[in-house]
Amino acid sequence: QVQLVESGGGLVQAGGSLRLSCAASGGTFSAAAMGWFRQAPGKEREFVAVIRRRDGTTEYTDSVKGRFTISRDNAQNAVYLQMNSLKPEDTAVYYCAASPRGYSMTITSQYDLWGQGTQVTVSS
Repeated sequence: QVQLVESGGGLVQAGGSLRLSCAASGGTFSAAAMGWFRQAPGKEREFVAVIRRRDGTTEYTDSVKGRFTISRDNAQNAVYLQMNSLKPEDTAVYYCAASPRGYSMTITSQYDLWGQGTQVTVSS
C-alpha cells in the first residue's frame, strides 16, 4: 500500500527557512499532481501549493507567493516545499497529498492520498 511520508518540519525563527520533503513508499504510483496543505489549530485545512506532473505547472495560495517554492522529482515520486521568509502565521501542520486529477487543485477532496503531516512552528 502506497504511503506518503513528510519530513523536514521543525521550529524556526521568523524570517528563517525550512524545506519540507514528501516521498512515496510501499509501492509505485503516478499522481497527476502533488500538493501541500496546512492546518493551524482551530482552523480548517488550507491549500498551500501544487505542482502538476505532466507539465510542471504550479499554483500557490496568495499568502505564500514569493516566499514558498514547490518542486518535484517524478522519478522518486517526491515533492518538496522550500519555505523562505517564514512568518508566525505559517505555523501549522503541513500535509503532502497526491491527486489523480489535474484541476481544482485547491480543494482537499481532489486528493486521494495524504501523508501524516509534519509540524512547522515559526517563533516571533
